[in-house]
Amino acid sequence: MTSHVRQNSRIVIRDRLTSMVLLLVLAPLFLLAGCTVSPNPLSKLDVDQFATSSLRTVTENQEAVSRPIDLYEAMARALKYNLDFKVEIMERALKIKNLDLANYKLLPDLVAKTGYAERSNYSGGISTGLNNKGWFQDRGDLDPFPSLESSTSQERDIFSSDLAFSWNILDFGLSYVRAKQAADEVLIAQQLKRKVINRIIEDVRTAYWRAVSYERLIRKLRRLDGRVRVAISNTKKLYQTQQSSLITVLTYERELVEIRRNLQTLEGQLKVSKAQLAALMNLAPGTKFSLIKRKRRLSHMHLKMPLRKMIAKAMRERPEMLEVQYRLRINEKEAEASLLELLPSLQTYAGINYDSNSFLFNQHWLSWGSKASWNLLNVFRYPARKNVVAAQDDLLKARAKALTMAIMTQVHISRARYLHGRKELRTASQYYDVERRLLRQIRTEANAGRVSEQTLIREEMNTLVADVKFDIAYADLHNGYANVFSSMGLNPYPSDKLDTSLSVKELSRTLRKLWIERGDHHSRL
Repeated sequence: MTSHVRQNSRIVIRDRLTSMVLLLVLAPLFLLAGCTVSPNPLSKLDVDQFATSSLRTVTENQEAVSRPIDLYEAMARALKYNLDFKVEIMERALKIKNLDLANYKLLPDLVAKTGYAERSNYSGGISTGLNNKGWFQDRGDLDPFPSLESSTSQERDIFSSDLAFSWNILDFGLSYVRAKQAADEVLIAQQLKRKVINRIIEDVRTAYWRAVSYERLIRKLRRLDGRVRVAISNTKKLYQTQQSSLITVLTYERELVEIRRNLQTLEGQLKVSKAQLAALMNLAPGTKFSLIKRKRRLSHMHLKMPLRKMIAKAMRERPEMLEVQYRLRINEKEAEASLLELLPSLQTYAGINYDSNSFLFNQHWLSWGSKASWNLLNVFRYPARKNVVAAQDDLLKARAKALTMAIMTQVHISRARYLHGRKELRTASQYYDVERRLLRQIRTEANAGRVSEQTLIREEMNTLVADVKFDIAYADLHNGYANVFSSMGLNPYPSDKLDTSLSVKELSRTLRKLWIERGDHHSRL
């Protein structure tokens, strides 16, 4: 009878356990079904608000343009407000924050825990007697004889807490290596920022001088274009009245249309440069500003440094070469990290503990100890990791060689381009001077009626083209001079730390002083 009751009791307990397991399995499935996430596209209002906010904030908190802008103010505005440059600054700030985070990983862990647990009944149990051989004391078909009545040593609800201090020596070593790598990433970000600055300064110089040409020549271009339109209209009248040879009239009209097309091409090429300059200075499209138009003079800038020293300087200063060196150093640290991962992990810990269970003899206690573990698979992974590190090292060294050749070539080309630009400027100046003198003679002949209007317009256009080419040669020379310093990796500002919190006027003054010392504006290097 007793055996039958016990058997029924076991069946009931088994059924209850099965029901609880099914409930625990099915409950998360129903919960997940109710929490299914579907795509939620942005509303039109969200898109409109974001677009409005972006348009409003892109040029806010900038000094307004209150006077004509010279080259150095254009540079200062680009360094202070250019959004590409701001992105690079933020990239470097992010690397610094990552370094701070890596430094915190060097610290031991100090973990505070607290918890509460409750159950519907008391946890209890019995013990079973064993014979002197360690076997259950069986009594036929009955269960082992219990030596004690059911009892408990745990309350139904328990509150526990502990404060544990632990330190893993292997993790500390790996974190130290990662922190050194993060520090090199900060230095790489600094070099990338220098590279962006050099590119922005070059773009500003090119766009500035072309925009100056546009402002200087736009009135002449439009005035001549007006005269060409009148001449074309008169030619069409001659064609309609047939007062002259039709072939002569059509040939004349074709030349006038060709002149007008050249004028429009020149205006289009120069007009875009002012919009580009505005974008580099982060001025909103359509912002009205004028440029200071200084008198053009043949440059007397000279390079005192020979080519060999320029190349040596570039190898030490170019951001790309410094980046490769930092990458090699990071790869060396990666080799150290792969070796550290081969070592066993040793963790020490100590803690303060509390448990509200009143059955415990000691509810407060201190604990301490140490643990060692070793992932044996790391031994088999190490050869593959070592090969990856070696391949990365070979790649970086090959890149360094390729960069060396590229930098040597760029320095040589920039120097040759500058020297050739001086010759081109001198030739463009001579050609423009001849065109101006020729135009004066043509005008005199036209006033006397010995030269046709067609010939006069053609020579005016040729003189205007010569003027534009003189301006372009002048801009190319100054840009080529700046490119020489850029090819050597020299900073376009006086120090390694650019303070963008300075005003535009202060930045402009600092830039002017540096570039005059380097030889800009007809000074010697």
